[in-house]
Amino acid sequence: VQLQASGGGLVQPGDSLRLSCVSSGFALDYYAIAWFRQAPGKEREEVACLSSYDDSTYYKDSVEGRFTISRNNAKRTAYLQMNSLKPEDSAVYYCAAKVFGVCRPPGPYTDWGQGTLVTVSS
Repeated sequence: VQLQASGGGLVQPGDSLRLSCVSSGFALDYYAIAWFRQAPGKEREEVACLSSYDDSTYYKDSVEGRFTISRNNAKRTAYLQMNSLKPEDSAVYYCAAKVFGVCRPPGPYTDWGQGTLVTVSS
């Protein structure tokens, strides 16, 4: 499945952004979807995940309660709603998918979108 991520931008601390990840050609119903991010000089980290089976979710501790992952199967689109953004949330964000996947235990993702840059700065 090909994924296209978008929605990044420059925002101030406390603002919100919604990232989108559109699938071309395949419905996302049977895929686990995850958002990763990578800041300059840091390793890529998983931020949120939505399981394919029961829509169970995983969130990195530092975003729990501020970020929400979701999907609209009819639109073949997954989202990452990010509220109360902090400067430390600044990174390139990537969406990823794996068919019939679960969030935990973590495992490799087979499909990746290009990144979208999020910058949180005053």
